[in-house]
Amino acid sequence: MTRKRCVVGKISVAGTLPWLSGCSRAPSFNILGSFFPAWLFCIVLGITLAALSYWVFVRLRIEKEVKPSIVVYPCLAAFFAFTLWLILFR
Repeated sequence: MTRKRCVVGKISVAGTLPWLSGCSRAPSFNILGSFFPAWLFCIVLGITLAALSYWVFVRLRIEKEVKPSIVVYPCLAAFFAFTLWLILFR
């Protein structure tokens, strides 16, 4: 019971963090054409979404069909990071 409550608490905290950022655009600094910390946020979230997609593939038992996995998952992380960048910061 306590473990479930702890997991629910962590999920609720993680779910509310994006809403705490406010309504204005995130402050980012243009350093040689890269905008920090926006890119860092997108890369971390892209890697997280790629790991989540791996978990979904394992649950659906299609993970063995995804080949070569050493190429697919980094490409998924890059895809999620670039898509988040375009949606949130452009």
